[in-house]
Amino acid sequence: MSWTRRFPAVPAALLAALLALLSLFAAAPAAVAHEERPVTFPDGSGSVPEYRKAEPDLIVCKTDRPAFERRISAFPEELRARNLALYERCERTGYRHLQEAVDAVDRPGMNIAILPGLYEEEPSLPKPVGECAALKAPDSALGYQILSYEQQERCRHNQNLVAILGKKDLQIEGTGASRLDVVIDAKYQKLNALRADKSDGIYFRNFTAQRTTFNSLYVLAADGFVIDDVLTRWNDEYGFLTFASDHGLYKNCESYGNGDSGIYPGSASDINDGRGYDVPRYSIEITGCRSHHNMVGYSGTAGDSVWVHDNEFDHNMGGASMDSAFPGHPGLPQNHARFERNLIHDNNQDYYRHVADGTCAKPPVERGYERGVVCPQISMPPGTGIITAGGNWNLYENNWVYGHERAGFFLSAVPAFIRGEEAWSKQTDTSHHNRYAGNTLGKDPSGASRPNGMDVWWDGQGRGNCWQDGPDGSTPGTLPQCGERRGAVSGASARLVGEPVKLVQLLVCADYNVQARKLPAGCDWYGARGLERVETQLALAVAGVLLLVGGVLWWRRLRNSRLGTAAALLGLAGLALDVAGSTLPLTPTAAPALALLLLTLWLTGTALALRPTHPWLSRLTLLLALLTFLDAMDKSLLLIPWTPISPAWLRTLLTIPWLLWAAIASSRPTPTPVADAPEHPTPPAGGTPHPADAAPATGGDNPASTGAGPYPTGGNPTPAATTPSAATAQAGASPAAPPPAGGTTARPTLPKHPAGGPTEAPEHPEPPAGGPTGQPTQPEPPAGPATGGRS
Repeated sequence: MSWTRRFPAVPAALLAALLALLSLFAAAPAAVAHEERPVTFPDGSGSVPEYRKAEPDLIVCKTDRPAFERRISAFPEELRARNLALYERCERTGYRHLQEAVDAVDRPGMNIAILPGLYEEEPSLPKPVGECAALKAPDSALGYQILSYEQQERCRHNQNLVAILGKKDLQIEGTGASRLDVVIDAKYQKLNALRADKSDGIYFRNFTAQRTTFNSLYVLAADGFVIDDVLTRWNDEYGFLTFASDHGLYKNCESYGNGDSGIYPGSASDINDGRGYDVPRYSIEITGCRSHHNMVGYSGTAGDSVWVHDNEFDHNMGGASMDSAFPGHPGLPQNHARFERNLIHDNNQDYYRHVADGTCAKPPVERGYERGVVCPQISMPPGTGIITAGGNWNLYENNWVYGHERAGFFLSAVPAFIRGEEAWSKQTDTSHHNRYAGNTLGKDPSGASRPNGMDVWWDGQGRGNCWQDGPDGSTPGTLPQCGERRGAVSGASARLVGEPVKLVQLLVCADYNVQARKLPAGCDWYGARGLERVETQLALAVAGVLLLVGGVLWWRRLRNSRLGTAAALLGLAGLALDVAGSTLPLTPTAAPALALLLLTLWLTGTALALRPTHPWLSRLTLLLALLTFLDAMDKSLLLIPWTPISPAWLRTLLTIPWLLWAAIASSRPTPTPVADAPEHPTPPAGGTPHPADAAPATGGDNPASTGAGPYPTGGNPTPAATTPSAATAQAGASPAAPPPAGGTTARPTLPKHPAGGPTEAPEHPEPPAGGPTGQPTQPEPPAGPATGGRS
């Protein structure tokens, strides 16, 4: 049974405290990406369409025959002859623009053939006028209007070069020898080159779409689509975007030069919500594609139930990502993606430089996308293979992941309020049950060594996550291990919140805005190095405070203690190593854990040295030492099980009162050490000091000298005053009392030693009733056992 079931009140209390800290994320700008009208998923009754080899029903071509013949001159003879025949038919009954052919579709199951040529769709390019120029619709964060389906029908070319609205089972195919023979070019004047909206069964094949201010090929709310051998390139946001769709297939596609991702199956139909790893089917399949030189090769906000296999994602800033970080996407949080047998390598591009130098502030047509410029639209860690920001039940198996400067796998959680959900019960509902098993890390398919900077970066949050044996460098240094069976995990953890320093890093790095040219300072995603990095700045600040307070504490209280001095030297070494361990090269090594072990020794030695004079501060210091040791173990050898937060959080929270207490203890006057010697009464003004005060006996804590004597404990106390005047002075000059009956002078009874205990110097006795006799008195040996104490 999990700890959350044993103690149901604990998660709510922890959430209230920890999510108050996480609410700092709310200060970051709202995440924006693809914004669309409210849509729902298809009912799932459709199917993946089949390619039809029948002759086309409609043909599109240009009128320049010499140019057309030059384009097809190198084709294989059979293909060249077919294109010539289609051209002759097109000259008689064909169309000059693709939109005209789409408009002519009057029944399901029709085929459109596009002959080789450049299609700029000139009738669609003019800016809207009349009613279409005055549509009332909400604006997106990027400035375009979020139009309803009815508005899209009424004003098809406000945003789209080619609008395919409500057409069923339509097939659009280029007839060239390659996808570059048919090019549909929006010339940066439209959001989308092709938009297929509510067009179930749409099939795209063998052409190129390019140069938009958002997306080249957009499929929305379709139950059944295929993208086959299509190239997209040079777009502000996406190459391929499919959204709120089911029964989809991408195959043999290519995309590059896009400011977000080349392939984006966003909000794929959430058909497996509530299931485990075993699912009956996937909503979208992506295979045989290559996505390169984009911000990220593949991305999927709410990319649910997507099967991605046998593709190549390379030379982007990041290879692939899926997330739950953007509101307005049905199907959040993201779940059930399956990645297998993909080549994910060398994703180390740094396109943020184009934002920093002002290139991305120019109009799209002037930015130089065709020359390799990419303008990143969102924040992400460059040099990473697969990024999962708030996903659940994802499988990453049998992939090759290599050649990344930062990390092979990157896993972090996303609180629900980031996606616009405020319910407390949902705030920790991401980053669970992600399985990384059987992947080849740091080697290419030939077996050549191509190491990643580290194989795994994980913020520590979530339950049921696991990794294969033997990652080469990871943070934390120890990870839950996957068993042979899916769902089997050893060394698992169930943390409600990630590591504090990593959360700070994610918060700082998320504050990115391409429109405002805002590159967060302190984040190494954007080029910060060394002391510029927020992690190193935090480590340096903490080290400075601990060095100041710990140094003053040592100087004022412990500099005469060998143990305290040795501990202080270990602490100094630990603080220096902690700062060094926060740097990028040393983060995945043993340096951070070793630094914590040295700090543990410092705190332990300091606590022992403080024990005689500051017992409660000593106890608090020992507790802090224990948490520091557990933090070191948690980061290096074994994730501490059954804990809702990591020891780093407890250590951080306890350090604050410790610093205050240590500072106060250092500033006060030096206290007198606690000793066992008894206190003696102060003599009255003008009186004679008691002999026991004036000349204490030797012998350590025992004020009585050792040796034979008439007392049971073997020590003869210092004699009491032997003159009446002295007795009177000690007694405060009390009036004389008559002697007791019988004329015998009363003798004072001195206190006896308790058996086996130290003796105390006796106080002076009161004179007997009747006053002093004027004769010195001597103590008599006791007649019975000593009673101890003072008279």
